[in-house]
Amino acid sequence: MHSPLQAQLVQWLVAPGAAVAAGDVLVILEAMKMEHEIRAPEAGLVGELFFQAGEAVAEGEVLASLTPLADAASHPHPPVDTTNTPPHAAKPSNERADLHKLKARLAFTQDSARPEAVTKRHAMGLRTARENITDLCDPDSFIEYGALAVAAQSRRRTADDLMRNTPADGMVTGIGCVNGQRVVVMAYDFTVLAGTQGMRNHQKTDRMLGIALQHKLPVVLFAEGGGGRPGDVDVAIVAGLNLATFASFARLNGRVPVVGVVAGRCFAGNAALLGCSDVIIATHGSNIGMGGPAMVEGGGLGVFKPEQIGPSGVQHDNGVIDVLVDDEAQAVATARHYLSFFQGAQTEWEAPPAEALRHVVPENRLRVYDTRAAMQGIADESSLLLLRTGFGVGIHTALARIAGRPVGLMANDPLHLGGAIDADAADKAARFMQLCNAHGLPIVSLVDTPGFMVGPETEATAQVRHVSRMFVAAAHLRVPLLSVVLRKGYGLGAMAMTGGGFHETLATVAWPTGEFGGMGLEGAVRLGYRKELEAVPEGPERDALFDQLLAQQYDNGSAINMAATLEIDAVIDPAETRTWLVAGLASGAIAPDAGVRAIDTW
Repeated sequence: MHSPLQAQLVQWLVAPGAAVAAGDVLVILEAMKMEHEIRAPEAGLVGELFFQAGEAVAEGEVLASLTPLADAASHPHPPVDTTNTPPHAAKPSNERADLHKLKARLAFTQDSARPEAVTKRHAMGLRTARENITDLCDPDSFIEYGALAVAAQSRRRTADDLMRNTPADGMVTGIGCVNGQRVVVMAYDFTVLAGTQGMRNHQKTDRMLGIALQHKLPVVLFAEGGGGRPGDVDVAIVAGLNLATFASFARLNGRVPVVGVVAGRCFAGNAALLGCSDVIIATHGSNIGMGGPAMVEGGGLGVFKPEQIGPSGVQHDNGVIDVLVDDEAQAVATARHYLSFFQGAQTEWEAPPAEALRHVVPENRLRVYDTRAAMQGIADESSLLLLRTGFGVGIHTALARIAGRPVGLMANDPLHLGGAIDADAADKAARFMQLCNAHGLPIVSLVDTPGFMVGPETEATAQVRHVSRMFVAAAHLRVPLLSVVLRKGYGLGAMAMTGGGFHETLATVAWPTGEFGGMGLEGAVRLGYRKELEAVPEGPERDALFDQLLAQQYDNGSAINMAATLEIDAVIDPAETRTWLVAGLASGAIAPDAGVRAIDTW
C-alpha cells in the first residue's frame, strides 16, 4: 500500500495482523493542514507497518504490506492489540455529530418548536407562515434560504433566547414550485416579533428579490406584519432609511408577476411592499394601512384599534384589494390560480356550452343584463378569475383561458350607469391593460357602453384625465387586442374599449344585437332633430315622432350596416364567439418586450 502524496503520518487505525475489508480506513496522513484517509484497496490482512505516527512519507513510498484475503486464508490471524486503538477507530454512531447539531439547530425554526404560538395562531382562525408556504408550493419543492437567521439583537438578548424566539428573523424565504414552475416565496411570520421588518429579514428579502430579478422568477409575498422594527440594535444606525428593499421590490414591477397575500394585519413597511404587488389577495378579516395604531396615535391622529384601520371592506371597495377571499386557504388557492395564467397554455380544457351566449343579451334593447355571463360563456370552464370586483364596477376585468391559452378579459357593465365609463372604471381598465401587456397576455374586450360618463359631477372627478388613460394604455400595447361588441358601441367610450378605434384591434366583431353611433341614440335624436321635434306640439305627437326617428337611427346604426360599411370586421352568431377568438389569438403576435413596461400601482 503506497502513499498517494507527500505528507506526515498522523495515526494508524489498524494493527499488524488485522483483517480489513475493501474501503476500510487504514491510516491518516496530513498535508497542508488537511487530513487524508488512506483506505484498503481490497480485502486482506495487514502486515508490517513501515512508518510510525509523526514521521514524514514521500509520495509513492510503501506505508504497509497488505496480503489479499484469498492468499491469507491458510494463515492463522494473530490477535490484534486494541488496547491503544485511537478514537477514530471506534464504531461510528448512526448520525454524525455535525449533522446532528445542524438538525437540532434547524428544529428551532419549525412550528413544532413553538406550540404555544402556533396554538394561539390557530385559535385566531389563522395559519402560520410555514403552513401557507406548504399549501402554496408543490409537495417537497420548497428550498429555504436564510433559515438560521435570528434577530439582530445580540446586545440585548442571549443567543439561546434569539434562537428559540426569533427563528428566521420572523420571515421565511426561499424558492418553491407552484404548478410545476419555480417561484420565489417570502412570508413574514406574525408569530415572531409580530412579523415586523428586521435588519436580517430585510437582508433575506433583498437576496430573494435579486434572485427573482436576475432569473425572472415570479414572487409571492405573504405580507402580514407590523412594519419596521425598532429593537434591532446590533448595527449602529439612526433612522435606517438607507434600505434597498423597497426599491428592489418595486424594480420587479412589469418584469415578473408579483403577488401579495394578506390575512390579519398588514401595516406600514409591510403594506408598502404589498402595495407594489401586481395583485393583492386578502381575506375578509384583514386590515391594511400605511400606519398601525401606534403610528396613528403617535401622529396625534387619534386612538384606534387595529381592526378600525383599513378593514378589508374599505380596501376592497377602494381598489386596494384585487381579490377578496374568506380565509388563507382560499387566498393560497387563488394565488396558485393567478400564477397559472403566467405559466403558459394548458393542453386540456373544457369549453362552456356555446349556445348559451345567444341568450346573454336580452331582445329588449332597454333591458339590462350581466356581462359576466358573456365572460363565463367565452372562458374555459373554471378558468375565470375576476379582479378588483369592488372597485370601478362599470368595467369587469378578469384573467381567463380560451382553448387553454391565458388571456385578459374586460367588459362594460350595463348594470352600472348603463355601461357608461366613469373615472374609476377607466383607471381599472387602463391598469388592467398594462398588467396584460407587461406579461404578454392577449386582451379580449367585450363592449356595451353608451360612452364616457358626462355631467358636472363627473367632471369634478377629473374625468378628462382618467378616461384618457385608456387611450394611452392601449397605444402602448404589444399584445393582440380583440373586441366583441355585445350591444352598445357608442362614442369615445366604445373607441377606448377597442384600443382607440374600431380598426386598432386585431379584430372587431359584433353580435346581431350590436348598435352603434357617435353618441347615444336618444341623445343623438334630441340633438340632431331638435328643430323637427320642436315643430311638433309637445305630447303624444312629439313622442311618436321621436320614436320614429329613434327607430331610424337604430336601424341605420345596426351591426349589419356597420359591417356593410366595413366599420367593423364582421357580425357573428354569439355561439361562434369562441371560434372567432381562438382564430384571432392564433393569428395575433406578441411583439418583443422592447423595454421595461410599468404597471401602475393604482
